[in-house]
Amino acid sequence: MRVHDDFVAVKVPATSANLGPGFDCMGLALDLWDEVSIHATTGATSVVVEGEGAGNVDLGEDNLVVRALRLALDHAGAPQVGVRMRCMNRIPHSRGLGSSASAIVAGLTLARALIGDPDVLGRQEILEIGSELEGHPDNVAPAVYGGATVAWMNEDTKEVGALRLNPPAVVSPVVFIPDFELRTATARAALPENVSHVDARFNVARASALAAILSGHAQASGGADLHAVLMEATRDRLHQEQRRGAMEPSLALVDWLRGAGYAAVVSGAGPTVISLEPVGAQIRRDAEDSGWRVLPLTVAASGVQITRGSLAKVEF
Repeated sequence: MRVHDDFVAVKVPATSANLGPGFDCMGLALDLWDEVSIHATTGATSVVVEGEGAGNVDLGEDNLVVRALRLALDHAGAPQVGVRMRCMNRIPHSRGLGSSASAIVAGLTLARALIGDPDVLGRQEILEIGSELEGHPDNVAPAVYGGATVAWMNEDTKEVGALRLNPPAVVSPVVFIPDFELRTATARAALPENVSHVDARFNVARASALAAILSGHAQASGGADLHAVLMEATRDRLHQEQRRGAMEPSLALVDWLRGAGYAAVVSGAGPTVISLEPVGAQIRRDAEDSGWRVLPLTVAASGVQITRGSLAKVEF
């Protein structure tokens, strides 16, 4: 295996995981993109970061994109190269919008682009390697496939699977990004080791309903409209309330939005909040006045894309 192209680039979307009841398995790709380009060189690794994370992320071999790239080159049996990399980051870090999964998927896909062989490092391989690096596939899957995804990992074999869904037009996300960060490890530490059968059953029902809605083919019973079902389908008992102490402002915002009739949940491990449907202008102004950055976004129909290199126009 050899490196075919010496200058390649990719773009990868932000993602929102969990979506309320779908803890560690459901995700949504958002139309907010990081762009990364690489020159393969013979010199030392250098990284330039613009936008989100500038001044904070590693600019050498410990950069997460570089680490994922090197792992993928080894996995494919391709030679390692010197790296001159530029990142234009638009995905906020440590906010629950999948920045680490996007960095991993970017690095793995850059390796595919450098190798330039359409049969090497396809989306399934990238999903599997990325999920192993990330620890679970809920953010990796939508970053790879776009749309909405339901994903799982076999704890024994580490095999990973995903289903891609095409959300209906009613799903039109709005994210509320705070000015504070929350490490995923901190948010996960707030969760109890065990849950009750009652709470597990509650979430299974809502997650199943949400998956049906996100498939674009759901029909509500009893004359209920899709908005009413979406409100019910985004309820959760497994992780959000348990994390209130770690991000009280986020849960207070969720309570306020849901009280106003919007299907809002914590995005991933937080502290960003996402409404799965558009919010009113006054709601947006009030949130912004309270210090939240409000971004209306669309669902990203595609996942990671190669934008420069011989595979730029090749579907995979």
